Amino acid sequence: MSEPPSQTWTGWPRSDGRKGVRNLTLVIYTVECASHVAHAIGNGEEDVHVIGFPGCYDNQYAVRLMLALGRHPNVGAVLAVGLGCEWTRPDKIAEVVRASGRPAESFYIQDKGGTRNSVENGKQIVRRMREQIGAIPKVPMTLADLTIGCECGGSDGTSGLAGNPVVGAFFDRLVDAGGRAIFEEIVEMIGLKSIMLSRAANDTAREQIDQAYEKAVRYCQAVRQFSVSPGNFAGGLTTIEEKSMGAFAKGGSRPIQGVIKVAQSPPAPGLWIMDSVPDDHFMGFGYTNPNDTEGIMDLISGGAQIVLFVTGRGSVIGSPISPLIKITGNSQTFRRMQDDMDFDAGRILSGEISMNTAAEELLQLVIQTAAGRPSKPEMLGHREYFLMYKHQDTPPLQIGCRA
Repeated sequence: MSEPPSQTWTGWPRSDGRKGVRNLTLVIYTVECASHVAHAIGNGEEDVHVIGFPGCYDNQYAVRLMLALGRHPNVGAVLAVGLGCEWTRPDKIAEVVRASGRPAESFYIQDKGGTRNSVENGKQIVRRMREQIGAIPKVPMTLADLTIGCECGGSDGTSGLAGNPVVGAFFDRLVDAGGRAIFEEIVEMIGLKSIMLSRAANDTAREQIDQAYEKAVRYCQAVRQFSVSPGNFAGGLTTIEEKSMGAFAKGGSRPIQGVIKVAQSPPAPGLWIMDSVPDDHFMGFGYTNPNDTEGIMDLISGGAQIVLFVTGRGSVIGSPISPLIKITGNSQTFRRMQDDMDFDAGRILSGEISMNTAAEELLQLVIQTAAGRPSKPEMLGHREYFLMYKHQDTPPLQIGCRA
Protein backbone atom coordinates (compact mmCIF):
# COMPACT_ATOMS: atom_id res chain seq x y z
CA MET A 1 0.00 0.00 0.00
CA SER A 2 1.51 3.34 -1.06
CA GLU A 3 2.04 6.12 1.48
CA PRO A 4 -0.12 9.27 1.18
CA PRO A 5 1.58 12.24 -0.50
CA SER A 6 3.55 14.50 1.82
CA GLN A 7 1.84 17.65 3.04
CA THR A 8 5.07 19.35 4.13
CA TRP A 9 7.63 21.29 2.13
CA THR A 10 10.04 24.17 2.75
CA GLY A 11 9.71 27.92 2.27
CA TRP A 12 11.27 31.23 3.26
CA PRO A 13 10.60 32.70 6.73
CA ARG A 14 9.69 36.38 7.16
CA SER A 15 10.05 38.47 10.29
CA ASP A 16 6.28 38.79 10.76
CA GLY A 17 5.94 35.01 11.11
CA ARG A 18 4.60 34.36 7.64
CA LYS A 19 6.42 32.14 5.15
CA GLY A 20 6.94 32.56 1.42
CA VAL A 21 6.60 29.91 -1.27
CA ARG A 22 8.76 32.07 -3.54
CA ASN A 23 11.73 34.34 -2.69
CA LEU A 24 11.45 37.28 -5.05
CA THR A 25 12.99 40.69 -5.48
CA LEU A 26 10.26 43.19 -6.31
CA VAL A 27 10.84 46.37 -8.31
CA ILE A 28 8.13 48.98 -7.62
CA TYR A 29 7.76 52.09 -9.78
CA THR A 30 5.87 55.05 -8.35
CA VAL A 31 4.73 56.77 -11.55
CA GLU A 32 4.21 55.74 -15.17
CA CYS A 33 7.24 57.82 -16.19
CA ALA A 34 9.42 55.31 -14.29
CA SER A 35 7.77 52.14 -15.64
CA HIS A 36 10.13 51.65 -18.60
CA VAL A 37 13.19 51.85 -16.38
CA ALA A 38 11.65 49.53 -13.79
CA HIS A 39 10.80 46.89 -16.38
CA ALA A 40 14.26 47.23 -17.96
CA ILE A 41 15.82 46.61 -14.54
CA GLY A 42 13.81 43.42 -14.13
CA ASN A 43 14.27 42.23 -17.71
CA GLY A 44 16.52 39.15 -17.85
CA GLU A 45 16.96 38.98 -14.07
CA GLU A 46 16.00 35.76 -12.32
CA ASP A 47 13.19 35.98 -9.74
CA VAL A 48 12.79 39.74 -10.18
CA HIS A 49 9.19 40.90 -10.62
CA VAL A 50 7.89 44.39 -11.43
CA ILE A 51 4.74 46.21 -10.35
CA GLY A 52 3.83 49.88 -10.04
CA PHE A 53 1.29 52.67 -9.97
CA PRO A 54 1.02 55.00 -12.99
CA GLY A 55 -0.52 58.03 -11.32
CA CYS A 56 1.48 61.19 -10.59
CA TYR A 57 -1.02 62.18 -7.90
CA ASP A 58 -1.70 61.05 -4.34
CA ASN A 59 -3.75 57.85 -4.11
CA GLN A 60 -3.75 56.28 -0.66
CA TYR A 61 -5.47 53.14 -1.93
CA ALA A 62 -2.64 52.49 -4.40
CA VAL A 63 0.00 53.26 -1.77
CA ARG A 64 -1.51 50.75 0.66
CA LEU A 65 -1.61 48.20 -2.13
CA MET A 66 2.06 48.72 -3.03
CA LEU A 67 3.15 48.56 0.61
CA ALA A 68 1.21 45.34 1.13
CA LEU A 69 2.78 43.82 -1.98
CA GLY A 70 6.26 44.97 -0.92
CA ARG A 71 5.81 43.16 2.39
CA HIS A 72 4.20 40.07 0.88
CA PRO A 73 5.54 36.74 2.21
CA ASN A 74 6.76 35.77 -1.29
CA VAL A 75 8.86 38.96 -1.49
CA GLY A 76 12.34 38.97 0.02
CA ALA A 77 13.61 42.39 -1.10
CA VAL A 78 12.33 45.58 -2.76
CA LEU A 79 13.75 48.28 -5.03
CA ALA A 80 11.47 51.33 -5.40
CA VAL A 81 12.08 53.55 -8.44
CA GLY A 82 10.59 56.99 -9.10
CA LEU A 83 11.09 59.73 -11.64
CA GLY A 84 11.46 62.52 -9.11
CA CYS A 85 8.46 64.82 -9.33
CA GLU A 86 5.52 62.50 -8.56
CA TRP A 87 3.57 62.50 -5.31
CA THR A 88 4.42 58.96 -4.14
CA ARG A 89 7.95 58.77 -2.75
CA PRO A 90 9.99 55.61 -3.42
CA ASP A 91 12.24 56.32 -0.42
CA LYS A 92 9.24 56.18 1.89
CA ILE A 93 8.11 52.88 0.37
CA ALA A 94 11.61 51.47 0.91
CA GLU A 95 11.60 52.77 4.48
CA VAL A 96 8.36 50.95 5.33
CA VAL A 97 9.57 47.75 3.66
CA ARG A 98 12.90 47.86 5.57
CA ALA A 99 10.95 48.11 8.81
CA SER A 100 9.47 44.69 7.96
CA GLY A 101 12.95 43.15 8.03
CA ARG A 102 13.52 43.04 4.27
CA PRO A 103 16.34 44.69 2.30
CA ALA A 104 14.92 47.70 0.47
CA GLU A 105 16.47 50.53 -1.53
CA SER A 106 15.20 53.37 -3.71
CA PHE A 107 16.29 56.06 -6.14
CA TYR A 108 14.97 58.75 -8.48
CA ILE A 109 15.75 58.52 -12.18
CA GLN A 110 16.34 62.26 -12.34
CA ASP A 111 19.08 61.93 -9.71
CA LYS A 112 20.80 59.09 -11.58
CA GLY A 113 21.09 60.94 -14.87
CA GLY A 114 18.41 59.27 -16.96
CA THR A 115 17.48 55.90 -18.41
CA ARG A 116 20.77 54.08 -19.03
CA ASN A 117 22.38 55.05 -15.74
CA SER A 118 19.23 54.19 -13.81
CA VAL A 119 18.86 50.77 -15.42
CA GLU A 120 22.52 49.94 -14.79
CA ASN A 121 22.28 51.12 -11.20
CA GLY A 122 19.02 49.23 -10.65
CA LYS A 123 20.41 45.99 -12.01
CA GLN A 124 23.40 46.24 -9.69
CA ILE A 125 21.06 46.72 -6.74
CA VAL A 126 18.74 43.82 -7.53
CA ARG A 127 21.66 41.45 -8.18
CA ARG A 128 23.11 42.36 -4.81
CA MET A 129 19.72 41.84 -3.20
CA ARG A 130 19.31 38.46 -4.88
CA GLU A 131 22.57 37.30 -3.34
CA GLN A 132 21.52 38.61 0.06
CA ILE A 133 18.10 36.96 0.22
CA GLY A 134 19.40 33.82 -1.47
CA ALA A 135 21.28 33.08 1.74
CA ILE A 136 18.08 32.91 3.81
CA PRO A 137 17.75 29.36 5.19
CA LYS A 138 14.47 27.65 4.30
CA VAL A 139 12.10 26.31 6.95
CA PRO A 140 9.35 23.65 6.99
CA MET A 141 5.86 24.64 5.81
CA THR A 142 2.44 23.00 6.07
CA LEU A 143 -1.06 23.89 4.91
CA ALA A 144 -1.48 25.92 8.10
CA ASP A 145 1.16 28.35 6.75
CA LEU A 146 -0.78 29.05 3.57
CA THR A 147 -3.14 31.84 2.58
CA ILE A 148 -4.84 30.96 -0.71
CA GLY A 149 -7.05 33.32 -2.72
CA CYS A 150 -9.56 32.55 -5.45
CA GLU A 151 -10.94 34.61 -8.31
CA CYS A 152 -13.11 33.56 -11.24
CA GLY A 153 -13.32 35.09 -14.70
CA GLY A 154 -14.46 34.16 -18.18
CA SER A 155 -17.17 32.10 -16.50
CA ASP A 156 -19.50 29.75 -18.32
CA GLY A 157 -22.06 27.21 -17.17
CA THR A 158 -19.38 24.78 -16.02
CA SER A 159 -17.79 27.30 -13.64
CA GLY A 160 -20.63 27.04 -11.14
CA LEU A 161 -21.04 23.29 -11.64
CA ALA A 162 -17.43 22.13 -11.35
CA GLY A 163 -14.71 24.83 -11.41
CA ASN A 164 -15.82 26.88 -8.41
CA PRO A 165 -17.24 23.94 -6.40
CA VAL A 166 -13.92 22.04 -6.53
CA VAL A 167 -12.20 25.15 -5.18
CA GLY A 168 -14.82 25.24 -2.42
CA ALA A 169 -14.08 21.62 -1.55
CA PHE A 170 -10.35 22.42 -1.51
CA PHE A 171 -10.96 25.48 0.67
CA ASP A 172 -12.78 23.26 3.18
CA ARG A 173 -9.68 21.07 3.42
CA LEU A 174 -7.38 24.08 3.71
CA VAL A 175 -9.44 25.64 6.50
CA ASP A 176 -9.67 22.33 8.35
CA ALA A 177 -5.86 22.12 8.22
CA GLY A 178 -5.51 25.55 9.84
CA GLY A 179 -4.92 27.61 6.70
CA ARG A 180 -6.51 30.82 5.46
CA ALA A 181 -8.79 31.07 2.41
CA ILE A 182 -9.93 34.31 0.75
CA PHE A 183 -12.56 34.81 -1.92
CA GLU A 184 -13.87 38.13 -3.20
CA GLU A 185 -16.10 39.50 -5.98
CA ILE A 186 -18.97 40.56 -3.71
CA VAL A 187 -20.50 42.18 -6.80
CA GLU A 188 -20.87 38.60 -8.05
CA MET A 189 -22.82 37.56 -4.96
CA ILE A 190 -25.82 39.79 -5.72
CA GLY A 191 -29.05 38.00 -4.83
CA LEU A 192 -27.46 35.74 -2.21
CA LYS A 193 -27.67 37.88 0.92
CA SER A 194 -29.61 35.39 3.04
CA ILE A 195 -27.26 32.55 2.04
CA MET A 196 -24.20 34.66 2.83
CA LEU A 197 -25.53 35.71 6.23
CA SER A 198 -26.34 32.11 7.12
CA ARG A 199 -22.66 31.26 6.69
CA ALA A 200 -21.38 33.90 9.14
CA ALA A 201 -19.27 32.50 11.96
CA ASN A 202 -20.60 35.02 14.51
CA ASP A 203 -22.58 38.24 14.91
CA THR A 204 -19.60 40.43 14.01
CA ALA A 205 -19.02 38.52 10.77
CA ARG A 206 -22.75 38.68 10.01
CA GLU A 207 -22.77 42.46 10.39
CA GLN A 208 -19.65 42.83 8.22
CA ILE A 209 -21.15 40.64 5.48
CA ASP A 210 -24.43 42.56 5.61
CA GLN A 211 -22.68 45.92 5.25
CA ALA A 212 -20.39 44.73 2.46
CA TYR A 213 -23.30 43.19 0.55
CA GLU A 214 -25.50 46.29 0.77
CA LYS A 215 -22.58 48.49 -0.31
CA ALA A 216 -22.00 46.25 -3.34
CA VAL A 217 -25.67 46.58 -4.34
CA ARG A 218 -25.49 50.37 -4.02
CA TYR A 219 -22.32 50.43 -6.10
CA CYS A 220 -23.84 48.34 -8.90
CA GLN A 221 -26.83 50.67 -8.94
CA ALA A 222 -24.61 53.78 -8.91
CA VAL A 223 -22.56 52.67 -11.93
CA ARG A 224 -25.66 51.15 -13.56
CA GLN A 225 -24.24 47.72 -14.23
CA PHE A 226 -23.90 44.30 -12.64
CA SER A 227 -20.90 42.03 -12.99
CA VAL A 228 -22.17 39.88 -15.84
CA SER A 229 -20.85 40.07 -19.40
CA PRO A 230 -21.70 39.03 -22.96
CA GLY A 231 -19.10 36.28 -22.62
CA ASN A 232 -20.97 34.91 -19.60
CA PHE A 233 -24.20 34.87 -21.60
CA ALA A 234 -22.46 33.10 -24.49
CA GLY A 235 -21.19 30.53 -22.01
CA GLY A 236 -24.69 29.66 -20.85
CA LEU A 237 -25.28 31.99 -17.89
CA THR A 238 -28.51 33.98 -17.99
CA THR A 239 -28.74 36.30 -14.94
CA ILE A 240 -26.52 37.87 -12.28
CA GLU A 241 -28.25 35.67 -9.68
CA GLU A 242 -27.35 32.53 -11.63
CA LYS A 243 -23.76 33.71 -11.97
CA SER A 244 -23.69 34.60 -8.28
CA MET A 245 -24.72 31.10 -7.22
CA GLY A 246 -21.84 29.65 -9.21
CA ALA A 247 -19.32 32.25 -8.03
CA PHE A 248 -20.27 31.78 -4.36
CA ALA A 249 -19.60 28.04 -4.66
CA LYS A 250 -15.87 28.76 -4.43
CA GLY A 251 -16.48 29.57 -0.74
CA GLY A 252 -17.06 25.94 0.14
CA SER A 253 -19.07 25.13 3.26
CA ARG A 254 -17.07 26.38 6.22
CA PRO A 255 -18.17 29.41 8.31
CA ILE A 256 -17.16 32.84 7.01
CA GLN A 257 -14.99 34.43 9.69
CA GLY A 258 -15.46 38.00 8.51
CA VAL A 259 -14.75 40.61 5.84
CA ILE A 260 -11.34 42.09 5.06
CA LYS A 261 -10.50 44.94 2.69
CA VAL A 262 -7.86 45.20 0.00
CA ALA A 263 -4.29 45.17 1.41
CA GLN A 264 -5.50 43.57 4.65
CA SER A 265 -4.48 40.01 5.52
CA PRO A 266 -6.82 37.60 7.30
CA PRO A 267 -6.18 38.12 11.04
CA ALA A 268 -6.82 34.46 11.87
CA PRO A 269 -7.17 31.09 10.16
CA GLY A 270 -10.40 30.28 8.36
CA LEU A 271 -12.51 31.44 5.41
CA TRP A 272 -12.69 35.18 4.67
CA ILE A 273 -14.44 37.43 2.13
CA MET A 274 -12.46 40.32 0.66
CA ASP A 275 -14.39 43.54 0.05
CA SER A 276 -12.85 45.31 -2.96
CA VAL A 277 -15.83 47.59 -3.68
CA PRO A 278 -15.21 51.37 -3.39
CA ASP A 279 -16.73 52.97 -0.31
CA ASP A 280 -19.98 54.93 -0.58
CA HIS A 281 -18.69 58.46 -1.10
CA PHE A 282 -16.45 57.27 -3.99
CA MET A 283 -19.27 55.65 -5.95
CA GLY A 284 -19.76 58.20 -8.69
CA PHE A 285 -17.47 56.39 -11.11
CA GLY A 286 -16.01 53.00 -11.91
CA TYR A 287 -16.89 49.52 -13.04
CA THR A 288 -18.29 46.58 -11.11
CA ASN A 289 -15.43 44.36 -12.25
CA PRO A 290 -12.62 46.24 -14.11
CA ASN A 291 -10.78 43.05 -15.14
CA ASP A 292 -9.62 39.76 -13.67
CA THR A 293 -6.06 40.95 -13.06
CA GLU A 294 -7.30 43.69 -10.71
CA GLY A 295 -9.07 41.13 -8.53
CA ILE A 296 -6.06 38.82 -8.51
CA MET A 297 -3.79 41.65 -7.32
CA ASP A 298 -6.30 42.46 -4.57
CA LEU A 299 -6.07 38.87 -3.31
CA ILE A 300 -2.27 38.93 -3.45
CA SER A 301 -2.29 42.17 -1.44
CA GLY A 302 -4.16 40.19 1.22
CA GLY A 303 -1.16 37.92 1.60
CA ALA A 304 -2.22 35.06 -0.68
CA GLN A 305 0.93 33.09 -1.50
CA ILE A 306 -0.96 31.29 -4.29
CA VAL A 307 -4.10 32.34 -6.18
CA LEU A 308 -6.55 29.97 -7.83
CA PHE A 309 -8.25 31.31 -10.95
CA VAL A 310 -11.38 29.59 -12.23
CA THR A 311 -12.33 30.11 -15.87
CA GLY A 312 -14.83 28.24 -18.02
CA ARG A 313 -14.15 29.94 -21.33
CA GLY A 314 -10.36 30.15 -20.90
CA SER A 315 -7.79 32.76 -19.92
CA VAL A 316 -4.14 33.51 -20.64
CA ILE A 317 -3.29 35.82 -17.73
CA GLY A 318 -0.84 35.30 -14.89
CA SER A 319 0.34 37.38 -11.96
CA PRO A 320 3.49 38.73 -10.36
CA ILE A 321 4.52 37.78 -6.80
CA SER A 322 2.19 34.81 -6.32
CA PRO A 323 1.79 31.78 -8.61
CA LEU A 324 -1.55 31.64 -10.40
CA ILE A 325 -3.13 28.20 -10.81
CA LYS A 326 -5.78 28.15 -13.54
CA ILE A 327 -8.74 25.81 -13.15
CA THR A 328 -11.48 25.15 -15.67
CA GLY A 329 -14.72 23.22 -15.34
CA ASN A 330 -14.86 22.89 -19.12
CA SER A 331 -12.83 19.95 -20.41
CA GLN A 332 -13.05 21.29 -23.97
CA THR A 333 -11.38 24.49 -22.80
CA PHE A 334 -8.72 22.47 -21.00
CA ARG A 335 -7.90 20.44 -24.12
CA ARG A 336 -7.95 23.50 -26.36
CA MET A 337 -5.73 25.59 -24.03
CA GLN A 338 -3.55 22.97 -22.31
CA ASP A 339 -0.50 25.25 -22.31
CA ASP A 340 -2.41 27.74 -20.14
CA MET A 341 -4.69 25.57 -17.97
CA ASP A 342 -3.40 23.81 -14.85
CA PHE A 343 -6.39 21.74 -13.72
CA ASP A 344 -9.33 20.09 -15.51
CA ALA A 345 -12.34 20.06 -13.18
CA GLY A 346 -14.58 19.15 -16.13
CA ARG A 347 -13.81 15.51 -15.39
CA ILE A 348 -16.32 15.83 -12.55
CA LEU A 349 -19.11 16.58 -15.01
CA SER A 350 -18.13 13.70 -17.32
CA GLY A 351 -18.17 11.29 -14.38
CA GLU A 352 -14.50 10.47 -14.72
CA ILE A 353 -13.74 11.49 -11.13
CA SER A 354 -15.76 12.50 -8.08
CA MET A 355 -15.77 15.94 -6.47
CA ASN A 356 -13.86 14.49 -3.52
CA THR A 357 -11.16 13.03 -5.76
CA ALA A 358 -10.86 16.27 -7.72
CA ALA A 359 -10.48 18.28 -4.48
CA GLU A 360 -7.71 15.96 -3.31
CA GLU A 361 -5.96 16.31 -6.67
CA LEU A 362 -6.21 20.10 -6.46
CA LEU A 363 -4.83 19.97 -2.92
CA GLN A 364 -1.77 18.08 -4.13
CA LEU A 365 -1.31 20.51 -7.04
CA VAL A 366 -1.32 23.43 -4.59
CA ILE A 367 1.24 21.68 -2.39
CA GLN A 368 3.46 20.94 -5.40
CA THR A 369 3.22 24.58 -6.50
CA ALA A 370 4.02 25.79 -2.98
CA ALA A 371 7.03 23.49 -2.98
CA GLY A 372 8.41 25.17 -6.11
CA ARG A 373 6.76 23.56 -9.12
CA PRO A 374 5.92 26.38 -11.55
CA SER A 375 2.30 26.85 -12.57
CA LYS A 376 1.44 27.15 -16.27
CA PRO A 377 1.32 30.98 -16.15
CA GLU A 378 4.71 31.01 -14.39
CA MET A 379 6.24 28.78 -17.05
CA LEU A 380 4.91 31.06 -19.79
CA GLY A 381 6.21 34.19 -18.08
CA HIS A 382 2.79 35.77 -17.47
CA ARG A 383 3.03 38.54 -14.86
CA GLU A 384 0.11 40.83 -15.67
CA TYR A 385 -0.78 43.38 -13.01
CA PHE A 386 -3.29 46.19 -12.66
CA LEU A 387 -3.62 48.61 -9.76
CA MET A 388 -7.10 50.12 -9.87
CA TYR A 389 -7.72 53.73 -8.82
CA LYS A 390 -10.26 52.78 -6.18
CA HIS A 391 -10.94 54.27 -2.77
CA GLN A 392 -11.60 52.63 0.56
CA ASP A 393 -11.43 54.41 3.89
CA THR A 394 -8.47 53.55 6.13
CA PRO A 395 -6.07 55.85 8.03
CA PRO A 396 -3.91 58.00 5.67
CA LEU A 397 -0.26 57.16 5.05
CA GLN A 398 2.53 59.72 4.96
CA ILE A 399 4.22 58.55 1.77
CA GLY A 400 3.84 61.56 -0.50
CA CYS A 401 5.56 64.63 -1.84
CA ARG A 402 9.31 64.86 -2.32
CA ALA A 403 11.01 67.42 -0.08
